[in-house]
Amino acid sequence: MTRITLNKNEERRIKAGHPWVFSNEIREVSGERTAGIAAELYDAAGGFIGVGHYNPHSLIAFRLLSRQHEDIDTLEFFESRIAAALAHRQTRYPGLSSFRAVYGESDFLPGLVVDAYGDCLSVQLLSAGMDCRRELIVAALRKACEPSGIIARNDVAVRKLEGLEEQIELLWGDVPEMIEMTENGLRFRVNLREGQKTGAFLDQKQNHLLLREICIGKNVLDCFCYTGGWAIHAASFGASTVIGIDISARAIGQASSNATLNKFSERITFEECDAFERLRLLHQEGQGFGVIVMDPPAFVKSRKNIAEATKGYLTINRRALELLEPGGYLISCSCSYHMGRDAFRDILIQAARLAKREVRLVETCSQAADHPVLLSFPESEYLKCYVLQAV
Repeated sequence: MTRITLNKNEERRIKAGHPWVFSNEIREVSGERTAGIAAELYDAAGGFIGVGHYNPHSLIAFRLLSRQHEDIDTLEFFESRIAAALAHRQTRYPGLSSFRAVYGESDFLPGLVVDAYGDCLSVQLLSAGMDCRRELIVAALRKACEPSGIIARNDVAVRKLEGLEEQIELLWGDVPEMIEMTENGLRFRVNLREGQKTGAFLDQKQNHLLLREICIGKNVLDCFCYTGGWAIHAASFGASTVIGIDISARAIGQASSNATLNKFSERITFEECDAFERLRLLHQEGQGFGVIVMDPPAFVKSRKNIAEATKGYLTINRRALELLEPGGYLISCSCSYHMGRDAFRDILIQAARLAKREVRLVETCSQAADHPVLLSFPESEYLKCYVLQAV
């Protein structure tokens, strides 16, 4: 097996639990160097650390799968890891049919994401190591989940960093154009071939429940509404009116369909527009809302555009706070990993100052429990959700 030896002192972070080794931390590689090859990792003194996948063409050159001497290229290995991941979800969400079944490093399968949508699975093979083991992964998923179909949503830019193509492909069985999922008792249609991420966003299921007590009888504005998750939950929890806005015509069409599916179309209006401009116009018109949800796509794609993203987050949150009625609530989210929790909170503080509003912090939340955070791997926590009240 390929053997990787680290530079002196580079093992400290890895031995503390982090699963990644960067290319500049490696002193020597002996053996085969094919992208995705299984390899053993050793410290500079020759001490064994673990086994994982090696990719000489990636900045993340090694991804740790096990700290034991074991064969990671067997069906039994993948079956065991997937079974453990599913057991966690079944404990937290018994009976739930749509959820993240495998979340990469947090489930000790770095580079693999699996989302379950009823009896269909949507997977992402994000590393060369996982991509070249797709047959093992499909076999393990078929045994563990008994799906009717498995689709690969490998149309993600991170695959380029691994030397892989971006593509969408059916891996097994049959996946219909549209499927229906249930979240918190509400119904949503999902397009597993064209929807965002693996088809839908499954990480806000717990945060959607934040609306339960605060939007009764209120006018609600859902910015960057995508297919209507927040808007439809608001209507279900008693909002008087809901406006959802998104720049994507396809998303607005799907959101309207989902509102009709749940019999809320009379109370929800969806608009295809630029959220930044619409917020400005609403303020000019003197509009006010009891609840505003701000859940934009990731503004920070890499560290180099943090300044630009900060400006964007600051603008939309300031404008949202200007539109809040006295006592109203702003639920503001960031799904950008590179935007840290403290930095995002500082943006909200600055936004309140610019909007000349006093706000209290009601609650802070993160991603749902089927997107578990590995304590030694901070990259696994990406979602920040703050509930603020104008006072």
